[in-house]
Amino acid sequence: MHSALETIRSCVLGTCFEGDLYLVGGAVRDELLGLPGSDDLDLVTTQLSADLVQLLWDRGICDFHPVVYERFGTAMISVAGQKVEAVQTRRESYSARSRKPSVEPGTLQQDAERRDFTINTLLRSLTDWTLVDPLGTGVSDLNEGVLRTPLEPRKTFHDDPLRMLRAVRFRHRFGFSYAPDLAEAIQKSAPRLKIVSAERIRDEFLKILQHPSANLALDDLLVLGLLEQFLPELLPLKGCEQGKWHHLDAWDHTRLVVLNVHQMSTSSPRNGDAHKQGPDIITLLAAMFHDVAKPQTRTEPNPGEVHFYGHDHEGAEVARTALGRLKIPNDTAEVVAFLVENHMRLSSANQFGTPAIRRLIRDMGDHLDQLLDLCEADRLAHKEPQPLTQLRAQIEAVRTESPKETLESPLTGEEIMSTLSLPPGPEVGVWKQKLVDAVIEGVLHDADSARAWLLEQRQ
Repeated sequence: MHSALETIRSCVLGTCFEGDLYLVGGAVRDELLGLPGSDDLDLVTTQLSADLVQLLWDRGICDFHPVVYERFGTAMISVAGQKVEAVQTRRESYSARSRKPSVEPGTLQQDAERRDFTINTLLRSLTDWTLVDPLGTGVSDLNEGVLRTPLEPRKTFHDDPLRMLRAVRFRHRFGFSYAPDLAEAIQKSAPRLKIVSAERIRDEFLKILQHPSANLALDDLLVLGLLEQFLPELLPLKGCEQGKWHHLDAWDHTRLVVLNVHQMSTSSPRNGDAHKQGPDIITLLAAMFHDVAKPQTRTEPNPGEVHFYGHDHEGAEVARTALGRLKIPNDTAEVVAFLVENHMRLSSANQFGTPAIRRLIRDMGDHLDQLLDLCEADRLAHKEPQPLTQLRAQIEAVRTESPKETLESPLTGEEIMSTLSLPPGPEVGVWKQKLVDAVIEGVLHDADSARAWLLEQRQ
């Protein structure tokens, strides 16, 4: 039992909450599955949650005054730094146009019926840690690996359409199977997902994408009609044939790139980060969008000769639009678009000259490693996989010798104007760019040589 729960248990002994306070939901599920202890602690009681948290506050175990949400019968407390949500057992009803419920008190069984899946209805009594299965099916579904809704699935998904995304996430996170009627219910209910806010869809989708099973979950989202509701830009990738360098269509190739990003991050952490826990979300999003514009740019001038000219640039714009609609933060969306736009820079080359590598280091800045991960994941998804081992070694050698901070003009604009007796204007920028190019080519190294070079070039 979590130490915060032990503290609460001791605090309610001898009160009306003894024997009427339960841990519910993901923490119980994960414990029974043998997964690491969850920090998501939810308590349920048939009595008023406001009375429970007031008791805990009065007895001095809360870090701050409880926050009570009277409309939903819920309250939030913190015990020894651990957040705990307390809720009164309730019944819920929903209108056709909203996922916000009307709430009234209910029994333990009614509270279980309003939850998403039977595996999340199991309870642990805080008094004696007894396992309680209010619906009588939660334990068997958990043991058999079946994802089932407490009520008829279309009713459950109508009440809260976000549960359809959670169904996909739980299926692939735990390796479960859908109950016989569940997938069909999702397909029929998928359009209702549009009443859910973009922020909530975003949060659930990012959890799916960040799990190692994302490549399988993505296909599930497509087949079940869910992806169409919030990322329709990805649908045309299905069936888009790519030509002789590929063995998969653009959709299955994209899913394999996402899988490769996951596998690369866990098998060989970059930059000496031996404790890296999976890939960053920016690289995953870039993997998902890197070929998104291939269907609209596809040409086949001769049989078997397939081209996708400009798909990198058009794909960056598609990514910006789609991520904006999902309310992804602008700074994140811009980096994703930047990676998509640059993912062809390494193309199929295995070796680059030093100047080309310096230019890559300068242009990509802090996002060079993300680009390398994206490009390698892409190349490993081709018909003939090609890792970037040699190129990475080249880049690292040049980066050690020429960090990105050194690949700038040795002179400021004012210094250029003084050296060449120029007035402010566009010509100063032209000369500054020439200085940058000369640094990248290895011609210049400091301000003195830059001044001499400018005067020589001006003659």
